[in-house]
Amino acid sequence: MKRIAAAPALFLALSALLASALPAGATQGPPGSYGTKTPYAPQQDARSYQRVPKGFVPVFTENVSRHGSRAATDGEDAELILQLWDKAADEGELTLSGREFGPRVRSLTAAMEKVGYGSLSGRGQREIQDAAVRMERRLPGLFARIARDGEPVDVVSSGQGRAVDSGRLFAAALTRADPALGPLIGPARADADLLYFHKSAGGAAYRDYIANDRRLAATLKDISEQPATRRAARGILGKIFTPAFVRRISAGEFASIGSEVDAAQAVYNLYSIAPAMSDEGEWHLERYLAPRDAAWFAYLGDAEDFYEKGPGFEDSDITYRMADVLLDDFFKKAEARRAGTSDLGAELRFTHAEEIIPLAALMRLPGSTEPVTQSRPYTYADNSWRGGSVAPMAANIQWDVFRRGNTYLVRMLYNEKETAFGRGCTPVRKGSSFYDLDELERCFGRVVS
Repeated sequence: MKRIAAAPALFLALSALLASALPAGATQGPPGSYGTKTPYAPQQDARSYQRVPKGFVPVFTENVSRHGSRAATDGEDAELILQLWDKAADEGELTLSGREFGPRVRSLTAAMEKVGYGSLSGRGQREIQDAAVRMERRLPGLFARIARDGEPVDVVSSGQGRAVDSGRLFAAALTRADPALGPLIGPARADADLLYFHKSAGGAAYRDYIANDRRLAATLKDISEQPATRRAARGILGKIFTPAFVRRISAGEFASIGSEVDAAQAVYNLYSIAPAMSDEGEWHLERYLAPRDAAWFAYLGDAEDFYEKGPGFEDSDITYRMADVLLDDFFKKAEARRAGTSDLGAELRFTHAEEIIPLAALMRLPGSTEPVTQSRPYTYADNSWRGGSVAPMAANIQWDVFRRGNTYLVRMLYNEKETAFGRGCTPVRKGSSFYDLDELERCFGRVVS
C-alpha cells in the first residue's frame, strides 16, 4: 500500500459510518485485518465436494496461483519506524510495551533479510507445496492417467522471483507425491504477457489510469483523509510512544522521517507481514495495534486495491479488462483438450495479486461482484470485497475438466472451494458445481475459432 497523507476529510459522514460498522471479521487480527498479506488456507475440505456426475472422468486440470507468503518487498517500513523509536528511546519516551517494539522489529527485519526481501518465507513455501499435494489427492485418477499415458505438465510463471520459485516448489511437490510425474513436468517457462499483464504491453491503458485518472486519485484521497485515519494512527502510536511523543509526531516535529499516518502505516505493514514470517520466528506485533485500528488500516489498503485492481467504478472496466488474456488462456487450454489438439495433462500458472484480483473481478467471483459509484464509495459496511479473501497469499483458481463421450464438464475451485460460475452461466443441474464447457463459452460470450 502506498503512503497515505493525512489531511481534512471530505467524507465525515462516511467516516462515522465506518467507525461503527466494521464487520466482525474485520475488527480482529486473523483473518480480517491483514488484507492481501493474509496467509493462505484452503476454503473447503475436499471430502465435502460434490460427486462427479456419473460416467465422467477427469481428463485435464489447470490453475492460476498467486505466489506463497513472502517477506516484505523492502525494509522501508522498518527503517521509518525505527528512526522514531530510536529517538524516543534516547529521550525516555517509550511506553512499557513500546520498549520491546524496537527489538522485535529489528529481529523481524533480520529474518526478512535472511529470507530475502520479496522472497518466499518458510510458510510461503509450505503453502505452495501443500497445495500441490492436495491437488494430486483431489484428482488421483487424473494424475495416474497422466503418468500412465506420458502426458506433459506445463509450468509457467510471470518470470518474477517468487512466482518462479512457487512454480518450482509446486512441481517438486507433485513429483514427490507421484515420482512418475517428474519426467513429464516440462522446463518451467515465463510469460509476462500472460501472468504479469499489469506491467506488460497489454496493461498500458491500465498504467495510465493508475498514474493519471483524477477521479481515482480524488476518491482514494477522500477515503484516506478521513478523521478516522488520524485517530487510528494515534491509537497505534500510543501503544509504542508516550502521549507527549505522539503529540510531537502529530505536530510534524519529525516530518523529515514521516507523518503520524506514515509512522502508523509502517507499524501496520510490519504487523500484516509478520504472519507470513511465522516459520522464522514469533513477533507478537499484534500487541501494538488495537483490533479496530488494525481493521481501519486494513480497510484503507483494501480500498486502494479495490479501486486500483478490483471491481472499481461501475462505469469502467479498466482495472480488470486486461485480465481477459488470462481467462482466454483458461478457455484455450480446455478447448484444445476437447478438440484433441493438445495432450497436456495439466497447466500450472504462477503469478501475483495484481493478476488474481483483476481476474476475479472479470469473472465476477464471490466477493468481486459489486463495483461502486463515485457518490457511494467502497466501504466495509456495504461491500463484501476483502483483499484477504479475494487474493490472500497463494490464492488460486482451478478448472478441472471431466469427459464422458463428447461431453466436457468443468468444475471451478476458488481457493480450493467449489465455486459457481457467474455471468449467467447455468450448471448441468440446479445447485451443481459442474458446467458444460459449451455453456461456459456461451455465457462468457466466447467465440471459438
